[in-house]
Amino acid sequence: MSKTLTCRALLGGLLCLTAWSAEARDRLLIVGSSTVFPFATAVAEKVGADGMKYPIVESTGSGGGFELFCRGTGDITPDITNASRRMKPSELETCRANGVTPVEVKIGYDGIVLANSREGPKFSLTLEQIFEALAEKLPGSGGIADNTHASWSDIEASLPAEKIEVLGPPPTSGTRDAFEELVMEEGCKAVGGLETDQCTRMRHDGSFVEAGENDDLIVGALKASPVTVGIFGYSFLKRNMDEIQSVGVNGVEPTFENISSGAYPVSRPLFFYIKKEHVGLIPGLEAYVSAFTSEEAWGDDGYLAAKGLIPLAPETRTQQAIEARSLTALQL
Repeated sequence: MSKTLTCRALLGGLLCLTAWSAEARDRLLIVGSSTVFPFATAVAEKVGADGMKYPIVESTGSGGGFELFCRGTGDITPDITNASRRMKPSELETCRANGVTPVEVKIGYDGIVLANSREGPKFSLTLEQIFEALAEKLPGSGGIADNTHASWSDIEASLPAEKIEVLGPPPTSGTRDAFEELVMEEGCKAVGGLETDQCTRMRHDGSFVEAGENDDLIVGALKASPVTVGIFGYSFLKRNMDEIQSVGVNGVEPTFENISSGAYPVSRPLFFYIKKEHVGLIPGLEAYVSAFTSEEAWGDDGYLAAKGLIPLAPETRTQQAIEARSLTALQL
């Protein structure tokens, strides 16, 4: 059984933080992105096995992680937050106002994947078709109206005649932010006829369901319902390829090679952020950062690549490791 202490929901994470604040903290608190969670957990297991106190790793979503991280300094606040998007200027401003100096570390890349059960139909979608399936409003001959597409074949006759049911991340998730930018906004441009603020409004009629921050739960739901499609990071597809299959996007499958080459159109960088004020005060923080930024972990043949992380180019890894270990403060 894993010795790494983990919490998967935001409320659970808050309770975990509160429980640990009752005593002098002798281990790391790490929060944030569900996409980065498997990689952070793997590094935590490694440093724990090497003799360090096992870190607490919590999956709160990128937005929830930034909120907890930027609240201030001290034992009840996280030392590191993971993110599947870059910190926003407003979040950096909050951090600074609360005495927090974030150090940004880009760790690699990830693809945002659409997938369904292997027992369901195998198909491919364009960005335009995904938008037409999930957008709240669509243009028509009579103007802008509610999206009435009920099945995939309503969008294109060659697509499965199956009900549109997509499970995706909530607004607090970095995956949701990236999906809106890379898929919904691009699909909206292809469709045309909508105002910019209408492009990222998702349906609320049951065709799109916010499934929370736990991507493992989405994968489980796909296994139970072969016609349901889920949205999550590539690492979750890689871990479950015996039971789920990818939906191609613009004719390209989300493989390691296609994501790393840029051929797959829905990819994004991944990060973690160090609280500079906690370095030297919380045991193990520097050791964890050193372990994560080692070639053994994030290198081309590292154990994180085996879990689905798309590595940075070697020269970029070197520069990121230097900035992480020198605690270069984030500047946006």
